Amino acid sequence: MRMMFQTLLDCGDQMMEKIGELSDRSLPIDSKDILARFTTDVIGSCAFGLDCNSFKKEDSEFREHGKNLFAPNFLRTLRILMIAFMPGLSKRIGVPIFERSLSNFYMEVVKGVVKYRDDNSIVRNDFMQILLELRDGKNENETSGSGLTMEELAAQAFVFFLAGFETSSTLMNFCLYELSQNEDVQEKARKDILDTLRKHGGEITYDSVMEMKYLQQVIDESLRKYPSIPTLLRKCTKDYQVPNSNIIIEKDTRIMISPYALQYDPEYYPEPNKFDPDRFSDENKAGRHPFVYLPFGEGPRICIGLRFGLMQSRVGLALILKDFKVKLNPKTVLPLGQNPRSFMLLAKNDLFLDMEKL
Repeated sequence: MRMMFQTLLDCGDQMMEKIGELSDRSLPIDSKDILARFTTDVIGSCAFGLDCNSFKKEDSEFREHGKNLFAPNFLRTLRILMIAFMPGLSKRIGVPIFERSLSNFYMEVVKGVVKYRDDNSIVRNDFMQILLELRDGKNENETSGSGLTMEELAAQAFVFFLAGFETSSTLMNFCLYELSQNEDVQEKARKDILDTLRKHGGEITYDSVMEMKYLQQVIDESLRKYPSIPTLLRKCTKDYQVPNSNIIIEKDTRIMISPYALQYDPEYYPEPNKFDPDRFSDENKAGRHPFVYLPFGEGPRICIGLRFGLMQSRVGLALILKDFKVKLNPKTVLPLGQNPRSFMLLAKNDLFLDMEKL
């Protein structure tokens, strides 16, 4: 995380340059697009070792394929449901989640990066470098020498991209929406950011971002109201009797857990529609069951990109809030709503913001 932090800042500087340009021209800012370009550049660099340059190249191929990965698609949703509920049959007939053209694109990208680094002895502080060390049996956790195959290496890079691209940009998008609607919360978050930066010489560093406690509470509350994956799919590994009931979930039963429903339950979150980051103060968290908050899942199947996604979101929001006041632009259609065709929780309508330079 520390090794990749400078990459986050470099991509963040490009985002702020674009925001500043649009703000100076008094143009409404398409929040989702700006943030998605930021996360594309971050993940493209950290996972694939590429300079995607999506702020300067409007038709960036990496950006377009990233959009296609998460665009609402009926056939893809159908395939995902089939894999989830009929895994044996899906495996036998070779049902893919993503279209062959998308899979081929990312495989070719990984092969190209690996060849270039091998041919030129390139070493970078990124996720791809860790994968290359695992391939070569040089990583401290890899002692057998068996390493990763090219397909396994590409799959890990792809999962890293999936975990950190759309989820983080969507989180920041909803977060900025709530901050534009709750000015007192926005001011409190800004004060937390500026006070922390003053203690660190005005510099955004890994340590300073980790100290922004109220900003993290804002992010946690955004994830409560808008969990990126509203439904978790699991399989029961042994017979389980639900506490205080006669219900037994039998071994191998496939179940669906709804973080969205849990996180809107007034028993655990009074006035659940209210945006209140104080729900995630240390005191309030200690008094609440930990498993009624599951935006990343939990246990051995917890999201692999959790820490990186949160860090990426903290940096993006800290950069914006320290320099700009965020307001809703009249071009935004309210309520934002939820896209019914997506397996993720995405806003149905675009979010346009005015960002006033402080």
